[in-house]
Amino acid sequence: MTELILGGLSLAIWLGLIFAHHGFWLTRERDTLGMPAEPAVWPDVVAVVPARDEADVIARSIGSLVAQDYPGRFRVILVDDSSSDGTGDIARALGSDRLEVLTGAPLAKGWTGKLWAVSQGAARAGASPAYLWLTDADIEHAPDTLRMLVTRGEAGRLALVTLMAKLRCEGLAERMLVPAFVFFFQMLYPFGRVNRPTGQGAAAGGCMLVRREALEAAGGIAAIRGALIDDCTLGALLKKQGPVWLGLTDRSRSIRPYDGFEPIAAMISRSAYAQLHYSPVLLAGTIVGLALVYGVPPALALFGHGLPRGLGLAAWGLMALSFQPMLRFYRRSPLWGLALPVIAAFYAGCTVLSAWQHGRGRGGMWKGRAQAATGT
Repeated sequence: MTELILGGLSLAIWLGLIFAHHGFWLTRERDTLGMPAEPAVWPDVVAVVPARDEADVIARSIGSLVAQDYPGRFRVILVDDSSSDGTGDIARALGSDRLEVLTGAPLAKGWTGKLWAVSQGAARAGASPAYLWLTDADIEHAPDTLRMLVTRGEAGRLALVTLMAKLRCEGLAERMLVPAFVFFFQMLYPFGRVNRPTGQGAAAGGCMLVRREALEAAGGIAAIRGALIDDCTLGALLKKQGPVWLGLTDRSRSIRPYDGFEPIAAMISRSAYAQLHYSPVLLAGTIVGLALVYGVPPALALFGHGLPRGLGLAAWGLMALSFQPMLRFYRRSPLWGLALPVIAAFYAGCTVLSAWQHGRGRGGMWKGRAQAATGT
């Protein structure tokens, strides 16, 4: 009877996720679809890039920004956040008149490092730009990226246009875990719901075009100064000021390598416990929920009998099916869909690791800074 109940509940959850969760798994929200006409007047834009010890990627990322094919006024402010590897000098060596390298001030109390750097860049941009393009130092953009962002933002009078940058997916660990990262993100923040006028707000931090007047009305970057999950926190804040659009893209790509399972575990654990508001109760509930949704179906399919086994097979099949559009987007084998329970177990372990790190005072670790105490 227990197996029957668990199997039925797990199958019901997957049916609900597939048919009643805003089509999160279909990957329909793309920057190439439904593009409006270009604006008659191109507004001023300033890109703000926080960077801390990014010597290995900064030339490519900043080079892609200064090479933007944008008809309006556009400049780039790189905020060098106490780098020790010559990040700022490498950027200056590009010799672009579009680029300004700003040496960041020491980290202020109550701020995460990234947001403190962003706030300095936003202040330096001044009041003239209509938009701030907030992007990361490890993102490389196609030449028409800004043109597309502004076109969509102007046509819809959007407070925020944000793209989920395509992550690198080459090594074994990346092939196994990266598509699932975006899949799980979409499950938490279905793009279809985010893009509705009354839906939840969210954003992808690698590429965010922010309407400056909306940001100011929301209280500026200071309003989220302690947020570890700063992109979704900003997206929720700006959704109160106007519509938000979030989509997948091939135009913006992460060039940061994650060679092996350990770097990916560090990336996940940096903010996983913050997503649960540092709550042991929510942590326990999450682990139980993951076991029910991802663990029960293969367990029943492999070791169950009769109807419970059939329920497990059906739920596992729906699970694998829902992962296929994302696997196609990343051009990975469809067989990874069958491995989603194992992948989910890895993410569950990283979530527990995140809580353990937080308890040791090392939560939110990034480039030598433990920031979870600030995030709390």
